[in-house]
Amino acid sequence: MNDWTPKPNPSAALAKLPLTPEEGFVLSRLDGATPVRHLTALTGFPPERIQVILARLVEHGAVLPAPTPTSVPPPAASGTRTAPPAEGEEPLPPEEEEAPEEDASAEAAAGNWRQLFERRLHPLPEDERAHMARAAEDPELSAFCFDPVPAVIKSVLENTRVGLAHARLIARHHHNPVGLEALCGRAAFASDAGVRRWLVRNPQLPGSLFRRLWSGRRLMEQYKVAMDRDVPEGTRRTAREVMRTRFNTAPAEERVELILNTEGRVLASLVGLAVDGKTAALLCGRTYRSPMLIQNIARWSAAPPVLIAHLLKQEAVRRQPQLRMLLQRHPNAPADARKGG
Repeated sequence: MNDWTPKPNPSAALAKLPLTPEEGFVLSRLDGATPVRHLTALTGFPPERIQVILARLVEHGAVLPAPTPTSVPPPAASGTRTAPPAEGEEPLPPEEEEAPEEDASAEAAAGNWRQLFERRLHPLPEDERAHMARAAEDPELSAFCFDPVPAVIKSVLENTRVGLAHARLIARHHHNPVGLEALCGRAAFASDAGVRRWLVRNPQLPGSLFRRLWSGRRLMEQYKVAMDRDVPEGTRRTAREVMRTRFNTAPAEERVELILNTEGRVLASLVGLAVDGKTAALLCGRTYRSPMLIQNIARWSAAPPVLIAHLLKQEAVRRQPQLRMLLQRHPNAPADARKGG
């Protein structure tokens, strides 16, 4: 069993599988090259728990069975299992799970690897560490992800055993822009949700690298980074700049999605930017009931005249004099509305 190397099933529709947070966490650590005996160090789970989880992953079809029947752990005894998601509701892909169980396990494992690096590996000369990292296996390979020297990180990335779990460690704990650039040179790593999650929280993420990775992403993704208090202010500022640039060229449907989904809060970051006729038409094609959204649009200096006129006709505005007053005072309000008509 310890020599078995579990491999994810490439044909499995992971988003439709009723995986528990633990199962999703272990699955996200399987890169097709890590044997079972290393999963304890990689995940922080005891060997017995790993075997139970792997059995369930095989049963779900998320992991390919072992080559021989004796290598596959026996199915776990039936018991309570997380129910499938409700109709119309899909679970997050494994790499985007942020359940408390995953965070606690990952933190415990990371602490062990950091300790291993600081006590055994860091005292070695840099060139020796770089040489060792190129051929290391876990847990040493994970420990090398804490190395502050970019040359060592580049060696880690050249290791044939490196996977997403290692990439996420580097994104979170390596604080040198050169090493982060090397990490994002691997497209599979740069596109991973977990890697991106930790990159934007890394205070050493270069603004140029953020622009390269996020400039083509949807406006809502850029907005979330710009508003995330766990993200360093420098990166949040860059995210706002990238969002403003993309807002000028994004499809009308995407602009409308951003304004509506944020209840107009984003408009405070879009001062000086106007919208085209299609965007205005899409905004005017909706019924408005949210006082917060109406209020934020009323304070948006670039709000199109047709949208102000449309909002003045809404039932929510008619019933709330303060909203109507805000709209009537807007510089783009119809002349008859400003006169109280």
